[in-house]
This record gives sequence, structure tokens and C-alpha cells, in this order.
Amino acid sequence: MRNLFFFDAMLTPKIITFVYWLLLLFAVVVGLGSMFGGYGGVTFGKFLMGFGIIVGGAVGARIWCELSIVLFKIHENIKKVADKQA
Repeated sequence: MRNLFFFDAMLTPKIITFVYWLLLLFAVVVGLGSMFGGYGGVTFGKFLMGFGIIVGGAVGARIWCELSIVLFKIHENIKKVADKQA
């Protein structure tokens, strides 16, 4: 608990993992809504657009979250190097 209150441990990487799952769920819901929602029933174009939203949203969310995590991994490695030199 001390690590959390004095910023010795990073909380944000754990939050980013949760945000990733939320973004993934959001991409699936929006994609399915695009496939099956609206007027005119299910068409091939709407199905492809919904599938593209699901795949693109999942890939985009993964890339964004991985890039965010990389920043924290860089911080951890720099901290290790600084601790070795001290």
C-alpha cells in the first residue's frame, strides 16, 4: 500500500489493461450495432462495415494500449539503470 501512496509503483498500467477491455467491448458493440441496426435489415455492405469496425477497433485499441504500456516499460528500465548507478 505504501508503494501506491508514494508513487513507487505505477497504477496506470493496470488501468490501461482495464481500458483495453472496455475499448474492445465498445468496438464489438458498435460493430454489431452497425451490422444489425438501422433500417433496411442486414445488407452485405452493412455487415462488412460492422466487421471492419470490430476488427479495426480491436486492432486500434490494442495498438494504442500497447504504446501506452511501452512508455511505462521504458520508465521501469530507466529506473533500473538509475538504481544500478546509484
